[in-house]
Amino acid sequence: MLRLRFSQRALRFNFPARTSRGALAEHVAWYLHLADDAAPDFIGLGEAAPLAGLSPDYGPDFPAAIAQLCARFNAGALATFAAADAPAFVGPGLPALTFALETAALDLARGGRRQLYANAFSEGRAALPINGLVWMGDAPFMREQIRQKLAAGYSCLKLKIGSLDFATELELLAEIRAVAGPERLVLRVDANGAFAPADAPAKLAQLAAFHLHSIEQPIAAGQAAALGALCRTSPLPIALDEELIGVTEPARQAALLDEIRPAYIVLKPTLLGGHAATRRWIALAEARGIGWWITSALESNVGLNAVAQLTGEYDVQGFAQGLGTGQLYHNNVAAPLHVGGGALRYDPAGAWELPA
Repeated sequence: MLRLRFSQRALRFNFPARTSRGALAEHVAWYLHLADDAAPDFIGLGEAAPLAGLSPDYGPDFPAAIAQLCARFNAGALATFAAADAPAFVGPGLPALTFALETAALDLARGGRRQLYANAFSEGRAALPINGLVWMGDAPFMREQIRQKLAAGYSCLKLKIGSLDFATELELLAEIRAVAGPERLVLRVDANGAFAPADAPAKLAQLAAFHLHSIEQPIAAGQAAALGALCRTSPLPIALDEELIGVTEPARQAALLDEIRPAYIVLKPTLLGGHAATRRWIALAEARGIGWWITSALESNVGLNAVAQLTGEYDVQGFAQGLGTGQLYHNNVAAPLHVGGGALRYDPAGAWELPA
């Protein structure tokens, strides 16, 4: 019989991680441990780490929801459980928990070795290109991050914008371009919905002067008509991010992409409902000629590994993904994930910590 339990860890940031929704000092991750009574030493591990202000399942009721899920699972006396069963078992409105249960089931099915898929990344034969993320902060803090990322060999940087005055952010972009031109460095920016719709066209025109790859979510989610108009006129490719959260029905997903017609979509499995949900968004995007990349969402190494191994199912060589957040925490789960030279690598023979 299969048994499911949970544990948790308060992840402590190496620095106050500022977003457009405020600064974060701590992020709580919950872990699902799935095992079979017949072989209790083999444990499938999955992570649910909902984000304040973004995740539909974040809030004071989440601890009760994860406890109830485990109780209901164990009461079922299940002999088998597949990852494909997770979305229906968890139910709607709990995307982080669905992601965790899918991941645990995938892990257990392959022997509880944190090797969820058989692909070049999960088998240690290929690295995944990633962008270097520059966090919001005052100008000196952001300049130092930029210097470090360039020195570390990143060929793609992503800047969080919207927390400084716009003129200062333009100065930072100018400084980057003075050091590294478009032929050497790909630049992305993420506004997290910080622009007002009326101001966005002028700001996009100014940003386009820096030969940016794209801008994520220039205006707040929930304004599909306004965002679609921006996508049609913007000199800068626009990527949807927060706009996708909570849109779970395939017909609504297709209608959203058809109305807005973005250049790209940014996929965060923790926020979108897991592996199968992410694959569905990719299929819809590719059918419409819309580009995409996959991004972690402040998970510990357990969640980052799952997101990265899902990414490894696709040919993304030469196109940076957003998978570098494993270095954020003082007390991350120890894992054989390594960032270097602008790429993420996995060592399948390396040691894993099992969160208590």
